[in-house]
Amino acid sequence: MESASVTDLAAEPVAPVGACPFPHQALGATSCPITATAGTPGERSKADLMARRLLRIADQAPTVSAARAQSTFQKSMLISATRCTLTYVVFPFVAPAIGFATGVGPWVGLLIGTVAIVCDVFTVRRFFVADHRWRWHFSAIAGSIIVLLFVLLVQDIVHIASRLA
Repeated sequence: MESASVTDLAAEPVAPVGACPFPHQALGATSCPITATAGTPGERSKADLMARRLLRIADQAPTVSAARAQSTFQKSMLISATRCTLTYVVFPFVAPAIGFATGVGPWVGLLIGTVAIVCDVFTVRRFFVADHRWRWHFSAIAGSIIVLLFVLLVQDIVHIASRLA
């Protein structure tokens, strides 16, 4: 296998800092459709404006750093993972095996699931406030998790209602 020399590597064109490294001209595009941030409110897409309105984010909302938005996302995913671990591992198998917490799984699931949904919504809000470049990707992930959590909440409510009846 041939290795590239230092002069060969230096001769390769490098995209300027902040520019898109993808060769859009090769595909016939005149500009890059991918932006790192949306910038000012006048530059936001209609989808961004609609999402910001749905999430109740003012145009002059205080900015949030991308790192803080990602940190919030990680915390909300940790809460969702904790809920799943408790619901599917600890309460059905571990707790009954040691004779502890029999029947509390749905109640804890309701509590943790509700907290996880609230955290996921706040995470999506932070990504949009920060105009994070991955805000739509994270929103899709968080939205999927919220849908799954709602299904689990309904199951928990049905389980609790059947035991109370």
